[in-house]
Amino acid sequence: MSVGKISTVHRVSHAMGYLELGMLGEAEAELEAVEGDARLSGPVLLARVELYMAAENWPSLVAVAQAVARADPAQERAWIGWAYALRSLERVAEARAVLLEGDRHHGKTSGLLHYNLACYECLLGEIEKAKVRLEWAQGLGGTDFKKLALGDTDLKPLWDQLGGRT
Repeated sequence: MSVGKISTVHRVSHAMGYLELGMLGEAEAELEAVEGDARLSGPVLLARVELYMAAENWPSLVAVAQAVARADPAQERAWIGWAYALRSLERVAEARAVLLEGDRHHGKTSGLLHYNLACYECLLGEIEKAKVRLEWAQGLGGTDFKKLALGDTDLKPLWDQLGGRT
């Protein structure tokens, strides 16, 4: 009995399943097994964004997420991942610039984008801008970003104003 070729859709699905289980090596193997032009398809590149985020492979995440965001600005996760990788590489001003660009595409809907911008503004000493971004994130709903902020050292300068830790 011969086994047929596994489709790209199935490979990506398998990779995402492995990522959910924390099996990064297996996820990477599935993505590496994708052949030809399909390796550069949107779903494969988005799966790589998730893989590199989970693996904390910041240089690779910057490269892939930037390519995805530029090719398809509607991919919010690419903007978030690209900026987060830059922040993790201590390139905070660049991370802020990326999310300010992403804000044009996702600012009306993405609390996470505004939350991350709050972090970057805070790290850059722009406390009032950080406060505004955090309020914007909270206003979009879905997540209690103020509660999250009380555990995030990037936002420590706001803790007193949020009625939390010191």
